[in-house]
Amino acid sequence: MNEIEIRQSIIDHCRGMNASGLNQGTSGNISVRFGDRMLITPSAIPYKDMVPDMIASMPIEGEYGEWTGPKKPSVEWPFHLDILRSRPDVGAVVHTHSTFATILSIARKPIPACHYMIAAFGGSDVRVGEYARYGTRELSENILRAMEGRSACLMANHGMIATGSTLEKAMWAAVELETLAKQYYHSLLIGGPVILPDEEIAGVLKGFASYGLQDKTKEDGKAA
Repeated sequence: MNEIEIRQSIIDHCRGMNASGLNQGTSGNISVRFGDRMLITPSAIPYKDMVPDMIASMPIEGEYGEWTGPKKPSVEWPFHLDILRSRPDVGAVVHTHSTFATILSIARKPIPACHYMIAAFGGSDVRVGEYARYGTRELSENILRAMEGRSACLMANHGMIATGSTLEKAMWAAVELETLAKQYYHSLLIGGPVILPDEEIAGVLKGFASYGLQDKTKEDGKAA
């Protein structure tokens, strides 16, 4: 997709996550890697009112916090930028205040291996990053620690982050994370889940490596 199409896709996914209940109001935000820049939702603009020109553009490398566009970027731009800087495998970041993931983040409960789909996030759990005020560099640092070896995390007393190589995959991950959070929450109400052992999750991870449509490497076109 060209830049205008990507900007419109960001808006479409923002509207979609609110329509589905994955997010409410303007509390969530989305960023996408586009070459050496990050395209990110603007601050405090209702999704229904957004047009492509309002999506802010920021250099991934270079002066920290520099941006271009008629609207300033989301106040959460630091963790979006730092994830893209530190994780070349990530092409998009989705942040939402989805109900069940946020409930667990408020209780500061990581999601354990209550279902084999936990492996979709890179390991046997989804961690909770330590609390820091929104929009701060401290929050960004806490998120990066929580996401070591993972593609998603909960944010204490805040919400969740999911990533992917594309925006479509990041949004799929956000939906899956909220689903797992909902399942885990309800299992706690009936006595608690039976946790799958680490060796089972390791086997699932190996299976996922060859499951479904895989990304291609630039070098040889083989499944990555």
